[in-house]
Order: sequence, then structure tokens, then C-alpha cells
Amino acid sequence: MLDYDKPIVQKRALAVHDISGVGKCSLTVALPIISAASVECSVLPTAVLSTHTGGFTGYTVRDLTEDIIPMVRHWQSLKVRFDAIYTGYLGSFSQVQLMKKMAADLSNENTIVLVDPVMGDNGRLYAAFNEAFPPEMLELCRVANIIKPNITEALFLLGEKYQEGPYSREYLNELLRRLAALTEKPSIVLTGAWLKDDPSRLGAATYDRSTEKIDYVLGPAVEGSYHGTGDVFGSALVGASLTDHSLAEAVRIAVDFTVRAIRLTKAASTDIRYGVNFEACLGSYIRDLGLC
Repeated sequence: MLDYDKPIVQKRALAVHDISGVGKCSLTVALPIISAASVECSVLPTAVLSTHTGGFTGYTVRDLTEDIIPMVRHWQSLKVRFDAIYTGYLGSFSQVQLMKKMAADLSNENTIVLVDPVMGDNGRLYAAFNEAFPPEMLELCRVANIIKPNITEALFLLGEKYQEGPYSREYLNELLRRLAALTEKPSIVLTGAWLKDDPSRLGAATYDRSTEKIDYVLGPAVEGSYHGTGDVFGSALVGASLTDHSLAEAVRIAVDFTVRAIRLTKAASTDIRYGVNFEACLGSYIRDLGLC
């Protein structure tokens, strides 16, 4: 239980994502989940959409690239620094370049920079990107402390061809090691880890840069594809990373939280375009963090 007479120094995270008015993903996911970890969540919107682009049509989009520099300059004038910087979908080369500089300008010596190199899935780049984009994203990954690619994104960063899962542990271990050598600095959380020797489970493989240890953190695989779960997982990972958990512990908390939200959504037969019911799982997330 909290001691309400004991001073608590609250940590501050910056979530750099687009924001959709309808459809739970990006900032509408990051803000409540990171806040539930008792972390102040500041936001830097990269674009505003009426809905996200997964399954909806006729949506509106307003790019906010021109607003990023004035916002960051204002924060610099206030000497604002963040304990974590979490970047998600970046829709252009210019936004990636801005993030590289911003990460240095708004960090202190202990800042966790977590980059989700959102580029593609199922072996393909998203429609907004071409083959020149992965090398640019690789440069942003090199300034991070943690990167969170899926299998597709990891292979695009490495310049290698996609393979369908399930995968052997040897294949994923080697993928993690090659990616660690290429990116030079960050620890790696590889999502979409689906193993041949345990195909009923799905989760993440982690490479901890400080120990060079590889861990597998898996949960029950739930049939179907659910929009926004990568953002749910990433946001939960940020919150757990800022509450004194090791990388493997933080990933376990994030995997369990995401699986619970997917299972609730599947049980309710909710239209998957609107995202998963993570809100109902925030209490268990807070308990897993040891905050109550």
C-alpha cells in the first residue's frame, strides 16, 4: 500500500506517436497505460487521424511534422528532460531524422530510449514506406536503449528475406545476435516469437545488452489479429521498465497484460477495428508492477 505521507519522485516519459480519434492505438493507448504505471506521460503527436488505418476507410489525416521542432524547442527552453522516450509509428524520413536529434536534446544520462521501428508485418513493408526506409530506421535504432521490432521489421533492418513461422530457437537466437551486432547499442525485444517446440504459445524473445542473455517470454496464443496490440505491449513495457524491473521481468508483465486484453476482447466478440479492452486489465497491470 502507498504511504501517502511519503514523498514520491514521479518519473516522466515522452510518447512520440500519432493519435487517432477512434480506434485504440498509438497515443490513446500509450497515455493511459504509462500513466497507470504511476509515470507522468507527456506526448508528442506526429499526426492526427480521424481513425487508425487498419480496417477503416475514408479516414482523415493531418501531418504534424512542422509542429515537432517548435514543441521541442519550447521544452528545451524549460529544461525539460525525460526518463523515457518512446517512439512509435513515424510516417516520413524527416520525422525519423527529427527523432534522432530529439532523443539527444531531451535526454539525461539515465534516459531509456525505446524505439518501436514500425515499418511492416507479415513479410511486407507498410504501403507508406519503400525499400529506402529500413536503413533510415536502423540509424534511429542505434540511438536507442531498447528496440521492439517484430520479425518482419527485424529482417528488414538486417536486409534479409522473410521466413514464415513457427521458428526454431536457434533461428531466433541467431536473429537476435545479428541484430544486436548491427544496432550496436540497444537491448532487443523481438515480438512475434512463435516456436516450433511450443506452437500453442506466442510472445517475445529478448536480448539483454548488459548480460548478453536471451530469454523467451511467452503466453497462450489467441486466434485472430487484433489492432493496436503492439502499442498496448510497448506502452506496458515502458511503464514496467520505469518501475525498476529487469528487461525480462518488464516483458513478462507486458506480455501478460496484452494477452489478458486480447482474451477479453475475443470473449466479447468486439469489432477488432476498435482495439482491445486493455482498460479492464489496468488493475492487474498495476498489481504486477507492485504498485498496490
